[in-house]
Amino acid sequence: MSHPAAEDTFYTGSERVVLERYLDVHRDAVVDRLSGVSEVDARRRLVPSLTTLGGVVKHLRWVEFGWFHQVLGARTGDNRRDHERDWEFTVGPEDTVESLLDDYRAVCAGSRATVARHELDEEVPHYSRGAVSVRWLLAHLVEETARHAGHMDILREQIDALVS
Repeated sequence: MSHPAAEDTFYTGSERVVLERYLDVHRDAVVDRLSGVSEVDARRRLVPSLTTLGGVVKHLRWVEFGWFHQVLGARTGDNRRDHERDWEFTVGPEDTVESLLDDYRAVCAGSRATVARHELDEEVPHYSRGAVSVRWLLAHLVEETARHAGHMDILREQIDALVS
């Protein structure tokens, strides 16, 4: 998805349209930051934490899955991770740039389909927050995806400087 044109409903649409489009803009930024890097650079640690370009995409894949598929889709209220959080940021030997991007795109497509079936005011149970609305889920994912896309901007700047 490219940035919306001025005449697009992104600028004048309903609350739902704006939230969904902003999330897609940031999802596209995430894909863009990982696209075109080598397998080595996708795993390159340039900060003390586990944060790498590939690791951020893997984490955001699980963020999408957790919130939209487990919380909103399953609606059980027991939607805790079945793995350690650090695992989400660890790019394994089986992970490739292509597989990370494919997985992320696929889960985002599923997220869009799940969200489309629910009203913004609808509430779903959450194990630690009690209940959350679909509106809150969308706003939270805009924030989280944008924040991590910013991390990726910095990492990509550093990587591009290393390889140029």
